[in-house]
Amino acid sequence: MSQIADPVQFKEEGNKHFQAGEIDKAIECYTKAIKSCKDKKALAVIYRNRSACFLKKENYNNAVSDASKAIDVDAADIKALYRRCQALEKLGKLDMAFKDVQRCATLEPKNKTFLETLRRLGADIQQKLKTTFSTDSRVQNMFDILFSDESDKEKQEKAANNLIVLAREDAGAERIFQNNGVPLLVQLIDTGKPEMILAAIRTLSGMCTGHRARATAIIHTVGISKLCSIMAVDNEEIVLATANLFQCVYDSLSGGDKRNYGKEEALVLGKRRHLSRFEFRDILLALLEMIASKKVSGHGRDQALNLLTKNVPRKDKKNTDNSKGLFTIDHGLKKILKVCGQVPDLPDQLPLTENTQLIASVLLNKLYDDMRCDPERDHFRDTCDEYIKSKFDPNDMDRNIHAINTLSGILQGPFDVGNVLAGRQGVMEMMVALCGSEREVDQLVAVEALIHASTKTSKASFFISNGVTLLKDMYKKTKNEKIKIRALVGLCKLGSAGGDDYSMRQFAEGSTEKLAKQCRKWLCNPTLDVRTRKWAVEGLAYLTNDADVKDDFVEDEAALRAMFELAKSKDKTILYAVACTLVNCTNSYDKKEIIPEMVQLAKFSKQHVPEQHPKDKKDFIERRVKRLLKAGVTSALAVMVKADNSILTDQTKEMLARVFLALAEDIKDRGTIVAQGGGRALLPLALEGTDKGKIKASHALAKIAAVSNPEIAFPAERIYEVVRPLVSLLNTERDGLENFEALLGLTNLAALNDKLRVKILKEKALPEIENYMFEEHDQIRQAATECMCNLVQDRYLEDGNDKLKLLVLLCGEDDVQLQRAAAGALFHWLEIIQRLCIHDNPEIQHRGLVTVFNMLDADEQLAKKLIECELLEILTYVAKLEDNPKKQDAINAARACLSRAMDTGLIKPFSN
Repeated sequence: MSQIADPVQFKEEGNKHFQAGEIDKAIECYTKAIKSCKDKKALAVIYRNRSACFLKKENYNNAVSDASKAIDVDAADIKALYRRCQALEKLGKLDMAFKDVQRCATLEPKNKTFLETLRRLGADIQQKLKTTFSTDSRVQNMFDILFSDESDKEKQEKAANNLIVLAREDAGAERIFQNNGVPLLVQLIDTGKPEMILAAIRTLSGMCTGHRARATAIIHTVGISKLCSIMAVDNEEIVLATANLFQCVYDSLSGGDKRNYGKEEALVLGKRRHLSRFEFRDILLALLEMIASKKVSGHGRDQALNLLTKNVPRKDKKNTDNSKGLFTIDHGLKKILKVCGQVPDLPDQLPLTENTQLIASVLLNKLYDDMRCDPERDHFRDTCDEYIKSKFDPNDMDRNIHAINTLSGILQGPFDVGNVLAGRQGVMEMMVALCGSEREVDQLVAVEALIHASTKTSKASFFISNGVTLLKDMYKKTKNEKIKIRALVGLCKLGSAGGDDYSMRQFAEGSTEKLAKQCRKWLCNPTLDVRTRKWAVEGLAYLTNDADVKDDFVEDEAALRAMFELAKSKDKTILYAVACTLVNCTNSYDKKEIIPEMVQLAKFSKQHVPEQHPKDKKDFIERRVKRLLKAGVTSALAVMVKADNSILTDQTKEMLARVFLALAEDIKDRGTIVAQGGGRALLPLALEGTDKGKIKASHALAKIAAVSNPEIAFPAERIYEVVRPLVSLLNTERDGLENFEALLGLTNLAALNDKLRVKILKEKALPEIENYMFEEHDQIRQAATECMCNLVQDRYLEDGNDKLKLLVLLCGEDDVQLQRAAAGALFHWLEIIQRLCIHDNPEIQHRGLVTVFNMLDADEQLAKKLIECELLEILTYVAKLEDNPKKQDAINAARACLSRAMDTGLIKPFSN
């Protein structure tokens, strides 16, 4: 018997939750009822009710599905028909919605709502048809202009731009698609005119974004090989646009595009909803073929590597399927190594950009990280070993330097693999031999390999004993500036093995300052090429571990500006070195806490004790930050953040976030940071990267949002992106300062408009803010209360009177600012309470009146304020109502309030 009653009980609970506005709980109850219900008619009612919930949640596809199930049982279910009509209208299916409301109007011909909806939908359909025919003629007209030999260039450019804009809207993209657009766009590509190719590719990208059907048609009509041939051209704009098209197709077909586009797709694909494994492998093979082909431009090679980096490695390591990575290693690892081994100064090399080889190293690192077990990692390492060995040839020096350059590429990627290979017999001997060669290119390759091989400080001791002499000889003897600077960087790197530990200097007193001075000299020399000057920054990245060096460096404004200009150049391989240098100059790296007792213990046991340099103290750091800001560091950082993710690694992002946080420490400097675009630049750092980096960037955002005008610091829609990073700081794992400044930032945002307040609540910040209102720390408690003051709205009072009681209690605190904040919040709550006390739902009305009673009982001044407002009239009206079982609780509560007010002398009974 109880089993039969279960669905009815769940349905009744669902109805209660729905009436109380608790939609998620209602859906949960209805779902349980559906699972246990056997009666078809009862099941139809439950589906109809759940459809109403989905409408409230704006989940229109599910609303249509549930309403349809109810209609299947009873075709005349007028509620289900109208709910499906509403959902279909929201999905843009006006003709289907019209049929449903037409059926409703037939069943109830006098219903004004149905008749009004029927009229409105009829008008909308007519307008849509008119627009469709108009759009179709516009599309045809644009293509006619583009294909006409008589059209002038300006007219064709306008038509091309209009086509791109139209393709970005779902309705426009569908009209282009239905009007034979894809074959026509292929014809545009075949004209060979760069501007036509660019317009066609961008239009195709817009058409397939988020749409599986159109993406499938495009990839099959255009073809993978044709797309690759377009991406191979030596035109950066066309290459970037084609790479974007590849990514849009992949996202649409693989489910990588998670956006909800709402409207139904143009074509039904049946069960085939995702990119098949064979199709993806075809794309992979085509991209791998590109990266090793001489016919591909440097820009094309970069984008092929970028696409592999973005789409091959697993994004979630919990996913055990790394078949894409294994396939790429089996079919393309040697091709990637070939790119790493290219020596641009030699003839017959692959076309490259300044960034190509670093992008290849990043891809190698991601592929190695994607390996799940030792056998897979061993296979990766053995393939690299086999490739390098195959290139060694005692009779061909060009093949030897290709092998050593390949090793350099691996050392910049999966360092552990490169480190093992560097220790193989004959490798170090070959480096030494190349250093002694008379050819410049041999020496350059060898020195760079030595530099990359000494990346990990734990390995630096070997090179200090074996490589320093070699590098010093090269530095002293060579007259070639390119070799000299690289040898110096090698010495800088080895000299910084002790980090910022003052007692662990590797070289004699003053040596590091001399090396740094030479680096600054090269950095400021405009006659040297960018690649050579980049190595000067590499040297400073290591030498600025020394406090004397970083103090001298920030005093040299010309050197600072030169470094910032390099950071803004096309060669993005410099970003990591610049970020390292800035982290060192601002001391924003992690510092080990020095416990005095442990220091004493270490001295007693004769262990090494790290020492802080006098110039690493707070006042010196603050002065360095001021110098960096004056030299324009913020604008340089803003440019660096925009670099492609394949170059701007998560580690680099974390370093940039650390620098931003250090720059924003002083409240007086935050205006300068905002003025130079720092607020906008911080947003991507707070949303992507390492966990630690995101926290640092979020904290810097909080510092800015707390004291700046958010509408200026984060213009337009960016202001809404600030909310999530700030809410992420409302966490018990974050420290008190992060909590406090996040609350101040949210308070500032919540004061601006209702849309921002809704955004804050959607990020589930309210419970966290409430928790901080109980915090023992006065300033955090005050900040949370002020934030609540700006957030409170009537729809957020969902769970009784605890929040109000807390605000009342806070009004009695000694802290004047805290009292002011709580009183401000209560000012908003009074209006809410009045609405609750006259609510149509007796249960909600009762809660509101109980809240009033508790407030009357809590504080005399507060009670007086309540009685002085319109609330007294409401209480009198409700108390005078005749006894009614449905409203009795509310009536009794109102009478209790008046009785309490009389007891305290706030009101007096009428006398005869």
